[in-house]
Amino acid sequence: MSLNQELIKKFSNNISNNTNLSNYSWFNLGGPAEYLFKPEDKSQLIEFLEDNKKNKLQITMLGAGSNTLIRDNGIKGVVIKLGTSFSGINLISQDIIEVGASALDRKVSNYAKDHGIGNLEFLSCIPGSIGGAVIMNSGCYNYDISKVLYSINVIDKRDCKEKEIKRDEIEFHYRGSSLSDELIIISVKLKGKKMSKDSIEKKQNDFINKKKLSQPSQIKTCGSTFKNLNSKKKAWELIKETGCDKFFEGDAKISEKHCNFFVNNGKAKSSDIEKLINKVKKTVSDKAGVNLELEIKIIGE
Repeated sequence: MSLNQELIKKFSNNISNNTNLSNYSWFNLGGPAEYLFKPEDKSQLIEFLEDNKKNKLQITMLGAGSNTLIRDNGIKGVVIKLGTSFSGINLISQDIIEVGASALDRKVSNYAKDHGIGNLEFLSCIPGSIGGAVIMNSGCYNYDISKVLYSINVIDKRDCKEKEIKRDEIEFHYRGSSLSDELIIISVKLKGKKMSKDSIEKKQNDFINKKKLSQPSQIKTCGSTFKNLNSKKKAWELIKETGCDKFFEGDAKISEKHCNFFVNNGKAKSSDIEKLINKVKKTVSDKAGVNLELEIKIIGE
């Protein structure tokens, strides 16, 4: 029996072969994972990582898929997706909550509101899970994760040990951090500010209404495609001013409501979205002299 077969047999209840990943991306696109592993809990995740040291299967972490384009030919090796056992939320002190990495951002925001903890309202407008939000320093409306992070708990793929990393040990920048790809975030501590539930709810609703007015919803998209860099203009302004907002490739198009949102209009392939991205990138570079950088992640073959 090969090492891979041993691995499959040992974790048979939690691992699957040749699993379609289109249901795990908000674009509803993507080929299969060679193996998809959903660990039961932290100890099983550690056990799997230890066993995989012999197998040396390439590991790809997949969060909520809210900012990820998975290519048409899928992902080699093993895709690890943390499930509901990594989504708990607990009150640690009057202004600190501990959150499992797979907890959805909006649920974290609602939990904080219910416990009178402010400054986490912005999370109600961020799609995805809290682990991914930390890695890419997600934010909006002048807030981001780096401003409310207390610490993270990770498992290091190299030694399979769990460790806590404090906020001041991490360097954050716009839509990114210094965290190594070798670290798997399993939980996060967030520090807010004690406030009245009413004031938190008002702020949260203001953010949500603001988002509804400016961003599309109920469509197959992964949010902002390009980062807003240090250019004097935002990505959407550069896309519009260079005439890219009318571009399309196959069934991949650009949202009429917000032209930094690229959309699977129903029958697009991942390659259509990627071609559209590259077409816009080249046009903005040629016409405006600005090199747009991706905010979404593109993974796979």
